[in-house]
Amino acid sequence: MLIALDMDGTLLNEDGVISLGNREAIVHAQSLGHIVAIASGRSYMDAERQLRLADLQCPVVSLNGAAAALPGGMIVASRPLDKEDLIPVLRWMNEIPELYYEIYTEDNVYVELNKRVRLEKLASMEAGEVPENVRWIVKLLVEKQFQQAAVTYVEHMDEIWSKQENVIYKALAFSLNPDLLKEASTRFASIPGLIITSSHEDNLEINHHEATKGHGVTLLASHFGIAMEDVAVMGDSYNDLPMFKVAGHRIAMANAAPILKEMSDYITFSNNEDGVAEGIRYLLKK
Repeated sequence: MLIALDMDGTLLNEDGVISLGNREAIVHAQSLGHIVAIASGRSYMDAERQLRLADLQCPVVSLNGAAAALPGGMIVASRPLDKEDLIPVLRWMNEIPELYYEIYTEDNVYVELNKRVRLEKLASMEAGEVPENVRWIVKLLVEKQFQQAAVTYVEHMDEIWSKQENVIYKALAFSLNPDLLKEASTRFASIPGLIITSSHEDNLEINHHEATKGHGVTLLASHFGIAMEDVAVMGDSYNDLPMFKVAGHRIAMANAAPILKEMSDYITFSNNEDGVAEGIRYLLKK
């Protein structure tokens, strides 16, 4: 069996780490001959860092399915974006202070420094200066960035897309202004060959249309000669939907979005209660 695990909100707890209980369950499943893989929106380097901290080795479907790699980093599938098509929309986002965005390459995440500074300023404001829900959401985003393994800050983002050697696999846009997000989504949707998903109601994740967790997990299963009916997936958010649609076994976290719970065969504990470990126990019993 191939067991594919989302990271944020699933395998990682609220402190951004893999718990001992989840680690032991993964090692036990591996000892029985099952393949446990990661399927994340994070970059390979970021996901691999989390595994290394827990002394785990797993294949990784990264960047929402834009790349799939074996332990050690060998790429077995890759779906990058057409950089030239993206540049006009990225330039537009550069000019909108309320739109924070990131560019993901194979081994790094790039952020424009002034965008990060603005976020940190919002997160540090005193109560009453900005709505509490705004301050809280921004604070969560800033804390998430501190958990990223390979974030590089640049003065101007065109330093990244203008370099021919930089291959872009994913872009992420964040805003608390729904109209701006809608405008960004419309602009990206006008570009052929893209898929726009979301891991939170305040963000957009842009990938190649074949770069979904469902596509990545399918390619990984094919690499190992495993039928999709013998693939199990666990997740909590909207970008996990594509792998829920193709897997034979679907497990939603207690903290998952309602639509994932509706599609699931089993609802496990939350990510703060070793939900992955409980999900693996359920699968092994079946």
